[in-house]
Amino acid sequence: MPNKISIQELVDHVQLKVHYGHEFLTNRYISVLDISRPGLELTGYFEHYSPQRIQLFGKAEISFAEKMEPSKLSSVMDKIGSESTPCFVISSKLTVPEAFLSVAKKKHIPILLSDQHTSRVLTDIVSYLSDALAERQAIHGVLVNINGLGVLISGDSGIGKSEAALELIRRGHRLVSDDRVDVYQRDNNTLMGESPDILEHLMEIRGIGIIDVMNLFGAGAIQKRCEIKFIVHLQRWVDEKDDFDRLGGNNKYQRILNVDIPQIIIPVKPGRNLAIIIESAAMNYHAKSMGFNATEVFNDNLTKLIKKNTEDKDNA
Repeated sequence: MPNKISIQELVDHVQLKVHYGHEFLTNRYISVLDISRPGLELTGYFEHYSPQRIQLFGKAEISFAEKMEPSKLSSVMDKIGSESTPCFVISSKLTVPEAFLSVAKKKHIPILLSDQHTSRVLTDIVSYLSDALAERQAIHGVLVNINGLGVLISGDSGIGKSEAALELIRRGHRLVSDDRVDVYQRDNNTLMGESPDILEHLMEIRGIGIIDVMNLFGAGAIQKRCEIKFIVHLQRWVDEKDDFDRLGGNNKYQRILNVDIPQIIIPVKPGRNLAIIIESAAMNYHAKSMGFNATEVFNDNLTKLIKKNTEDKDNA
């Protein structure tokens, strides 16, 4: 569960150029999501300054700095650039003031540049950090993208999760992760899942071993990450009297981190085509989300039929 990332990782994932401090990229870390635009600090106000944040300078900050008295600017920048400051980021192709470079060299702070406007740079960095710094939880299961819907297949070991996912891939759907899914919460209502690096586009099929899905089915058969919208839990059908939902009217949810994800339980026994059942379940969930509920249609039809039979009986 990462709680910090290096400046090098930020540079690798966001369009930033290193102006100074290549040698410090791997041992300087970011541990907070918030980003500062230190306009007030340039005026000398440090009452609520957070030095552990990335310091982002745009046109307003740089133009103000260029008009400051050099000694005053050097003094202020010496406070802005602390030992815990991850990096300076300067947007909009702006020139780096000499006072910025002087403090960066003194305190080993990388200076990163972007050609993008400040608001765009801010959005890109926050978007990346939201994922990279999010709390993560490992879940046993298989995550597949079925027609754009992230479906987490869960169940006991050996019940057939990977085999069902393999058939879904053969039917044109995408594998995100097999056996272990790393999940993190992007926002209050969004749960993301991705594959650990060591398992990326690999699957274990009992009797065959490890297979590389990308090599067998092509790059279109895999996906790095996706939102988890739906959970299909596979459960062994031991007794014909097991109480499984027959009409689809029971709304079940599984809470992962702080997000409730809709869940259905699929009974498993020999002869059932799990891939087609899971695919149909995903399509049915999508239909429900679009406002069409087959269970409600059935109940309405049944109510009308009972009413009609009652009226026919009363009129007989």
